[in-house]
Amino acid sequence: MNGLSGRVVIVTGGASGIGRAAAERLAGEGAAVAIVDRNEALAHELAGALRSRGARVLALPTDVSREDDVQRAVARTASELGGVHGLVTSAGIFDPGDMRLLADVELATFNHTLSINLTGTFLFVKHSLPHLLAAPVGAAGTRGAIVTVASTAGLRGHGFGSGYTASKGGVIALTRLVAYQYGEQGIRANCLCPGLTATPMTGGAYDDPARMKQVTRGIALRRIGQPDEVGNLACYLLSEDASYVNGQVIAADGGATVA
Repeated sequence: MNGLSGRVVIVTGGASGIGRAAAERLAGEGAAVAIVDRNEALAHELAGALRSRGARVLALPTDVSREDDVQRAVARTASELGGVHGLVTSAGIFDPGDMRLLADVELATFNHTLSINLTGTFLFVKHSLPHLLAAPVGAAGTRGAIVTVASTAGLRGHGFGSGYTASKGGVIALTRLVAYQYGEQGIRANCLCPGLTATPMTGGAYDDPARMKQVTRGIALRRIGQPDEVGNLACYLLSEDASYVNGQVIAADGGATVA
C-alpha cells in the first residue's frame, strides 16, 4: 500500500482481534506501530514478535477511558517513534450486563461501555490531532489519517446492547464530524463498521457449526469475517491509496446490511 512505509500509527486495542490484524499489516508495510492495549502481556508479546521481523514498535499498556493514560501514550509515541501520522481506534468492549432489555441495563454498565468505546475514541482522536496536523503533507496533499472502528450495531442496531449500540452510533457520528472539521487541513477520517467477526470478544460463540449456520443466514457471504479482513481495510484507509476517501462509513459485514 502506498504511503505507509516510514509512517507512525497508533492502534488502540492493538494486541488482539481487529487491532492486532491492523498492527501486523501496518508493520508488514513498513510503518512504525504503537500498540495500545489494556492487556500489557499481550501487547508486549505482539511487540516482540513484530520487532523480530524488523519492525519499529512500542507496546503501551493503556486505559483508553483515562485522559492521563491517553496523553502519555500519544506523547510517548510521538517522542519515541517520531511523530504520529495515523490512528486506528479499535479498542472496544461488550459488557455482558448490556445483553438485556434497555430498562434492565444498569447505568454503570451503560456508562462503562461508553467510556471505552466512545470516550476512548474521542480521547485518542483529540490528543492525536495536534500531531496529525503537524505531519508532513503527502503526495496527495493530505497529512494524517484516522480510522475509527464502530460496528453494524451503530448502523441498524442488533436488537440488544443499549450501551454498545449507543457507543458505536456515537463513534460513527464523531468520525463524520472530524472529517468535516479537519478535512481542509489535510486530515482524513473514516469509520469501519464490522459485522460478525471472529475476534476474542466473541469468545468462540460461533465455533459450533449449528450456531454458525444460524447466525450466517442473514449474511450474503454466508460466513463471519476474520480480523485481517477488517484490519486490511483499516490499513488501506490509512494509506495514500485512499487519499480521496474521507468521512465515509464502511460496513465490513459480508453483505449483512444489504438485506
